[in-house]
Amino acid sequence: MAEGLTDRQAAEAVRERLSWQYALGLDLDDPGFDHTVLSEFRARVVDHGLEERVLDLLLDRLVEVGLLGPGGKQRTDSTHVVGAVRDLNRLELAGESVRACLEALAACAPWWLAEVVDVPGWSRRYPARVDSWRLPTSEAKRTELALAYARDGYALVEACYRADAPGWVREVQAVQVLRVVLLQNYTRTVTQTGTEVARREAERDGLPPGRFRLSSPYDTDARWGGKRDTFWNGYKVHLSETCDAEEATTSSHGDGAGARSGPCPSATAGSGQSERSPQRPNLITNVATTDATVPDQAMTKAIHHALDRRGLLPAEHYVDSGYPSAELVADAARDYGIALISPMLLDTSRQARAGTGLHAAAFHIDWDSKQVTCPQGQRSASWSPATQRGTEATVVKFAASTCGPCPVHDQCTTAARGGRQLTLKPQPLHETLQTGRAEQHTTAWQARYAIRAGVEGTMHQAIAVTGTRNARYKGLAKTHLEHVYSAVALNLIRLDAWWNGHPLDRRRTSHLARLELALAAQPRINHQGLGRCQPDPASSGQVTRHRPGPIRRPSVQPRAARHRGGATPRRSRHPGLCRPTCRPGQQPS
Repeated sequence: MAEGLTDRQAAEAVRERLSWQYALGLDLDDPGFDHTVLSEFRARVVDHGLEERVLDLLLDRLVEVGLLGPGGKQRTDSTHVVGAVRDLNRLELAGESVRACLEALAACAPWWLAEVVDVPGWSRRYPARVDSWRLPTSEAKRTELALAYARDGYALVEACYRADAPGWVREVQAVQVLRVVLLQNYTRTVTQTGTEVARREAERDGLPPGRFRLSSPYDTDARWGGKRDTFWNGYKVHLSETCDAEEATTSSHGDGAGARSGPCPSATAGSGQSERSPQRPNLITNVATTDATVPDQAMTKAIHHALDRRGLLPAEHYVDSGYPSAELVADAARDYGIALISPMLLDTSRQARAGTGLHAAAFHIDWDSKQVTCPQGQRSASWSPATQRGTEATVVKFAASTCGPCPVHDQCTTAARGGRQLTLKPQPLHETLQTGRAEQHTTAWQARYAIRAGVEGTMHQAIAVTGTRNARYKGLAKTHLEHVYSAVALNLIRLDAWWNGHPLDRRRTSHLARLELALAAQPRINHQGLGRCQPDPASSGQVTRHRPGPIRRPSVQPRAARHRGGATPRRSRHPGLCRPTCRPGQQPS
């Protein structure tokens, strides 16, 4: 994963590279293995549900040596993963699904397929993969072609489900995929004159939800997803890592592995050390993979459950605003003892946007007497418990006679007949939400929450080093296996850098930025005598200020001249500046 090798390249590396043979404990004359063994190995791992086994073993060992443990701080973020299939529009999806089904049946049941379809005719219609470059451009011809794909697909599926067809033919995955694609994209109506096939439209017939809609006949787990202005076809990956305060300070300077000022405390303490060391690297503790339609909020409990299974629950969990809700914050504290630290979504009601002090948080709630008092001092008329979308709530209403003559009626409510109405969560959730919204505007909370930004560096490392942005394999299970192996590779890279005291990454400064810094530092430098002295004509030739001369290209000397005498000359601290032509207080020549 770390070197970005394909299966074939990895098999060649095992045969040719000594470092790989040493790591695997092979003899120098070992013939290696065929590259297809790796694919078979991944299939066996997925079939037995052992995707996270290697990560669990690594984390258990790190717990034994004291580099990991419960408590502390962790942070989580997600990023999109593009599937290992090409993007298809609805027309391409229909045609490619028919072609994929034909290819599968031609491979597993060739003689049966020759009896039910006109092989020469269908071979001319589906000679190669369906691509927009080969499709007609006019809308009428594209519509006609879409219906032709649908008729061929229905005919093929009906042939598979006939009584005289082999029973196992209908169990072929490509047949099932074609059946679902036709159901999701077309309608078929039986009339007295025959069967009419039409393209399914969202306004007229409705389309299935995005979480159920197939996007490719070759990867039935990939889904279309969107986040702000980004749209992709594939998956999402969630990474959780440790981020104690000492490591967070170093991460802000670009080193995700943490500071290293001495030998590893756990290296000499032996296994079984449970005391938390203040000097430990940031390590990935959990990996979760979902399809692109699953929101981050739906993964908060799953992530906490996985951390609890490993015995690595943090005391503080830092996430962005996509993960929490009032219910999840309360559940995390009650069930796992975790302080879920994240900005809560703000009140987006009309009253809150207006900023007139009439938003829901400005109302005083007396939970004991079941009364609500508005900012104008008026009390509610009714308190009605209710269930909305399966969630308990309380509906509070103010009387029309109370809100009607109110001077701020128009700013408070738009109800023409009744008064203001509020929908309240249960008291613990309501108080949690209001407290979180109030705290997130304080300077202390914002300084505390700044530690979450370090997870962006982890995401960059995962994308740049292991290629997490693009899935290597098809299917959710194998994609998750890839992400787990990537997390293990990143942990090993971080441990190696931390043990040897090497920073993982340094900030890179462009030459133009360096020039800007050099020019900005010139007034201070010239005052020390590194600029060109210019006499002041009004002071009888006395030097009163220093003006920098033109920037000259440094001369390039031969290697022998630069290293004469076996000593390397000291580099200038300010490259690019001209050499001084005079010293302070000296007349220019």
